[in-house]
Amino acid sequence: MQILFNSRHPEAALMRDTVERRVRFALRRLNALVPRADVQLADVNGPRGGLDKRCQIALRTDGAGEVVVSSVAGDWRTALDEALARAVRHVLKVWRRATVARRGRHRPLALEG
Repeated sequence: MQILFNSRHPEAALMRDTVERRVRFALRRLNALVPRADVQLADVNGPRGGLDKRCQIALRTDGAGEVVVSSVAGDWRTALDEALARAVRHVLKVWRRATVARRGRHRPLALEG
């Protein structure tokens, strides 16, 4: 899996290794479905503080198109974990829908009497 990291904030740039480890860990079961992940960390307010750390994750998936999820939190790690959790849930939901559609829905046979 290819992971692209982008951030202009110096504190966020120090999290590059952590981001790559967390993304690989969260997407380990979906590795075949998600060949590429783009992670962007940004400080929305600058030095003013508050809930201003934004993490945006764009997953290029096979079959589900591109999934883009973002999360805003008080620190980088929380924003990253929330965005990853949301992205994984969405990809799994789309994958399950496609699997059920391929198999066809099980319909009970009508009893003839």
